[in-house]
Amino acid sequence: MTMTDKKLVLGMALIDGYGGLHGAWRAPHVDPGTYADVDATVRHAKAAERGRFTFLFTPDFPAVRGNVEHSTISNLMDPLIQLSAVARETTNIGFVVTGSTTFQESFNTARQFKALDVLSHGRMGWNAVTTSDPAVAANYGRPIADRNERYQRAHEAIQIVQALWGSWQEDAWVKDQAADRFIDPSKLQPINLQGQYVASRGPLAIPPSEQGQPVVFTSGGPSPHLLSIAGRYASGFIAEVWTIEEARAQRQLVRNAARRAGRDPDEIKYFPGVMTTVATVVGPGELHADHLQEWFEAGAADGFWVTPDIYEDGVDAFVDEVVPILQERGIYPTEYPGTTLRANLGVPYQYGLDPRSTSAEQ
Repeated sequence: MTMTDKKLVLGMALIDGYGGLHGAWRAPHVDPGTYADVDATVRHAKAAERGRFTFLFTPDFPAVRGNVEHSTISNLMDPLIQLSAVARETTNIGFVVTGSTTFQESFNTARQFKALDVLSHGRMGWNAVTTSDPAVAANYGRPIADRNERYQRAHEAIQIVQALWGSWQEDAWVKDQAADRFIDPSKLQPINLQGQYVASRGPLAIPPSEQGQPVVFTSGGPSPHLLSIAGRYASGFIAEVWTIEEARAQRQLVRNAARRAGRDPDEIKYFPGVMTTVATVVGPGELHADHLQEWFEAGAADGFWVTPDIYEDGVDAFVDEVVPILQERGIYPTEYPGTTLRANLGVPYQYGLDPRSTSAEQ
């Protein structure tokens, strides 16, 4: 695929319902109760879908932090639960939800994410991250593990989750009423995986979705430990970088990690972040489009995760003032390529554990 054929991919961060700008909750046109208003989340998601955004990205920090007297709780109440409501009100946009491999049990992760993948008809992604924050550790009543343990547990957790996702084989569901056969039991089998830190018997009683199973993402900086996770399992990498040079170098590290794991580097998409402030005049819209196009064509990004300054009007402003310019320039889709997250990301179908990941060196 040439650069002229390639389209950039956009995701939108959903942080707290207000926006990326500090103090967005105090803007005069913003309802200060939006934090607990799922209808507002649905409204923002529909606006992003109108702009052909591929996914909504939800960071997750399951603890209270910061000066909450004057600033917001910088989190959705519970990303999976809120996005279950959003999934019923949207059609094409995907959901990339952060879930910790450090504190969450692998069976629960596998069950919740795959259930939402089926409910949304194949639009679910899991941002698999490790956790080292003392406030989060205290909420789970556990000590902070050292880096090597956290990442070894992450490898085990991701493999077990994907094995559970595949434990209901694709043709296991017979549904033959006349023959009184609901499932072929030979195709719904335990996985019996035991790692040093994580284990599960299985199977997981959830059938495949239209995309097979959720898409794995990861996020953070390019440490060797994280690159090992990204290279072996991830189809998306969420990054925070500030220059084209930094992004291009980091994207290459991510692609090299995929290549070392025996994968095509195009199977993993790299997404730097950008916060937008767009006014209803054309100039600023063009400036945002210029910025995204420059990074995209310089090989610094496959797409971006966008955080509007204030969701209440910032999502529509981006969709109305920036998206049409990107479409006119031929670098952004005018229609969704498909109905699943994998199709819209342009990453391969997968069901169960990728056999390449078990043979790759950690």
